[in-house]
Amino acid sequence: MGGGVSGRPAFADLCNLTGHGQGLGVVRGLQHSTLRRMILERPLPIHLNARQASFAALMEMYESNYLRLRRLCPDLDALADEQVSRVAGASDLHLTVLERTPYTTTLRLTYEFGSGERTRRQPDLSIRMFHDARQAEVVGRYCRRTGQDLRLEMRAGVSGLACRWRHNRFLFKWLGFCLTQGHHFRVLTAPPSRPLVDPLI
Repeated sequence: MGGGVSGRPAFADLCNLTGHGQGLGVVRGLQHSTLRRMILERPLPIHLNARQASFAALMEMYESNYLRLRRLCPDLDALADEQVSRVAGASDLHLTVLERTPYTTTLRLTYEFGSGERTRRQPDLSIRMFHDARQAEVVGRYCRRTGQDLRLEMRAGVSGLACRWRHNRFLFKWLGFCLTQGHHFRVLTAPPSRPLVDPLI
């Protein structure tokens, strides 16, 4: 058997082993089947499993959301209380700092559509970042139907874990989308902070 690089059989040699002209297709089919099986069998982080609403998965998602928020806001301590990130071809992303304490920062993240009294905000989430634990949690959202800011524990008929899972998984996906579009909030006069690595992007 020859023709392969570094002693490996070439596709033509493998075709000859099959004894018919469709050998190359069989080999490629086997390769595709093996690759597909490897991808399907590769375990996902538990917070990426849509049905894995467990406490451990929720804690992992809090950590991932913190990393993504720090990528979005690398100079968080130096940011003004209100910032807008503008990217060509994307909706403007609005960030408001609601509260700062030594160990936490509470933010509001939203898009704004329209202007003046007709301004509509959606999605519109309040997020608390815990800097010592390096976690970020959705703590509230704006409800267009009632016109009120709702805390997550105010959701009637939904368990606390399920409610937090749904909102924080949405935040995880939304932050990934914003980062992919190129959104970020920076202080132009401050030196850029060392970026935090997010292996999922």
